[in-house]
Amino acid sequence: MLEIGMKAPDFKLPDQDGVIHTLGEYRGKKLVLYFYPKDDSTGCTKQACGFAERYPQFEEKGAVVVGISKDSVESHKHFQTKYHLPFTLLSDTSLEAIKAYDVWHEKKFFGKSALGIVRTTYLIDEEGKIVKAMSKVNASENPEDMLEKLS
Repeated sequence: MLEIGMKAPDFKLPDQDGVIHTLGEYRGKKLVLYFYPKDDSTGCTKQACGFAERYPQFEEKGAVVVGISKDSVESHKHFQTKYHLPFTLLSDTSLEAIKAYDVWHEKKFFGKSALGIVRTTYLIDEEGKIVKAMSKVNASENPEDMLEKLS
């Protein structure tokens, strides 16, 4: 996990509509950048829907929410449409940002080891610096936790 006070690594990734986004476009806003394992899985759906429910509150606090996983643009579009997600989902099939943000690690699942995304959320300030970092977050509690961290 990256440390608080570090400059957040830049990225250049397509969203659910194929539009390219970079970290720089969020300058001047607080950015809740969350990394999640897989579209439409139980935990990831709870987390995304939690951010969606609270999205107006994030906006009131001057924050933007962006999710990143290694799923395809098409998968993200389906996920966003199915759950009416009001925020951007970025596709990182090359794992470039996922590795830059140090969220690609060995995980154990039913006794087997495999590399995957460790559910992690960063709060990045208006200047692009990491001000909060949470690893191995609880999917259903993470949106509320991040809202509290913005206060």
